Amino acid sequence: MDVKGKAAIVTGGASGLGEATARALATAGARVAIFDLNVEKGEAVALEIGGIFCAVDVTDEASLDAGFARAREAHGQERILVNCAGIASGEKTAARDKTSGQPVAHRIATFARTVSINLVGTFACIAKSAAGMLTREPLEGGERGVIINTASVAAEDGQIGQAAYAASKAGVKGMTLPIARDLMSEGIRCNVILPGILGTPMLAGLPQNVQDSLAATVPFPKRLGRPREYADTALFLITNGYMNGASVRLDGALRMAPR
Repeated sequence: MDVKGKAAIVTGGASGLGEATARALATAGARVAIFDLNVEKGEAVALEIGGIFCAVDVTDEASLDAGFARAREAHGQERILVNCAGIASGEKTAARDKTSGQPVAHRIATFARTVSINLVGTFACIAKSAAGMLTREPLEGGERGVIINTASVAAEDGQIGQAAYAASKAGVKGMTLPIARDLMSEGIRCNVILPGILGTPMLAGLPQNVQDSLAATVPFPKRLGRPREYADTALFLITNGYMNGASVRLDGALRMAPR
């Protein structure tokens, strides 16, 4: 799909991978709407790229509906959806309290929140966007739209303390192919990217020696991945019409150790 002139929505577009993708899409000529909870940063990025910002909680259906309505009123029905909204969590399934030594179970609310945002929120965006795409006539080649999901290498080799995060991201990866099959007769493609250790704002806040240590674990190139490299991958999956149902690791050949 040629992104020029197309309406696009990027969830989590106020920072990190989403921001890089929103900027790349706008540079390529797309009309971009950013869905995020960070109003200050989201509005600033939208202003810089000539897009719009919609304050959206992907776990709240009314918030999502309002966001889609505002984006479509401004830009028309989106042909492109990139799902980058998500959170990370770290907690062992069961462990001993460091003070008392007593066994403590993983907080169920934390597990549920991680899955709700990363997996259920992603699916809600997909379902609502795809329904909108069905209202449009197909483009050349029969294509109506493209959906890009964001999982993680943790979907395949999650580390200690990543049960909730890995489960949510494995779900994102696992549902991508069946979604692509659900939508194949309507000309909507769906792919997923599995980033490794990328230099997002969260990692940028770590001490430099910790960042260097993480970079050293990557086989090649021995550095943190760049958000723009994620954006480039997303644009490739959007513009290459034969990419459908694909899972693409973006990790410098990294395979995560247990810790």
